[in-house]
Amino acid sequence: MSKLIVGCGYLGRRMAARWVEEGHEAFATTRSPERAEEWKKGTGLICRNGPKGASHKAPSPFSPVVADVTRPETLSALPKAETVLYAVGFDRTSGASRHQVYAEGLRAVLDALDPAVTRRIIFISSTGVYGDPGGQWVDEDSPCRPESDGGRAFLAGEQILARHPLGERSITLRMAGIYGPGRVPKAEELRAGKPVAVAAGGSVNLIHVDDAAAAVVAAEARAEPPRLFLVSDGHPVERREFYTHLAEVLGCAQPRFVEPPPEQRKIGRGGGDKRVRNRRMLEELGVRLAYPTYREGLAGIYGGAEG
Repeated sequence: MSKLIVGCGYLGRRMAARWVEEGHEAFATTRSPERAEEWKKGTGLICRNGPKGASHKAPSPFSPVVADVTRPETLSALPKAETVLYAVGFDRTSGASRHQVYAEGLRAVLDALDPAVTRRIIFISSTGVYGDPGGQWVDEDSPCRPESDGGRAFLAGEQILARHPLGERSITLRMAGIYGPGRVPKAEELRAGKPVAVAAGGSVNLIHVDDAAAAVVAAEARAEPPRLFLVSDGHPVERREFYTHLAEVLGCAQPRFVEPPPEQRKIGRGGGDKRVRNRRMLEELGVRLAYPTYREGLAGIYGGAEG
């Protein structure tokens, strides 16, 4: 089967590698012709699990496609694919808004696909669509009241997908915060002994990138579209507790916390205080988490003991 990954970033690269290993043909988009050439030459950066989040260079397992979701004229040459994964990240240097990337960009890609070929759309959304429910648990049926630009843009993308003719073939995955090798927030600040701007109180919801990839695979194989799933390890942790444990794993001094500026507390994909349930993902998709909490995840990344 053919796969198209629109937005070949942290999660997308893993999906490309995984699908190729399973014998599928994979295509991946990038806005940069230079990056596409790097991929063709086998200089794509592939992160692997290992001590201290080690990474290495390896040949790209996919065929690169130069395309920009915010420029519909560049999408006419998208390859035909039976499964399309929309996992575009937000680049603050691009000049595009989150709405243009997560909502209008998705619309442009859907319009460019061949409905005679595409059988499944998987949209990577965010738990930021819930806004701030005051520390309450949320699931797929909870009301969405996004308060950040990112949350509003993801919800608009979900609505565009639901109304599109291809929406009946779609699976939406609302991801918690994705972490993994090479992507553990504030690790370098802790190593440097700098004050860490993390608000007191409130929970952070996480999913290891390998478990996020497993959820994508399971959603494609087992879910009957249209369907929505929350993707999280189901074990929210108080924000400062997470960074305190991370410092222990890194062998650093105890963190010195400071309150972040108010304007930085609810931006981007997440924001707000909530606890994300993953029951539907576990029961319906049968996902077995390799990293059921952040403790196992950090131990796997940095090669330390679980505690």
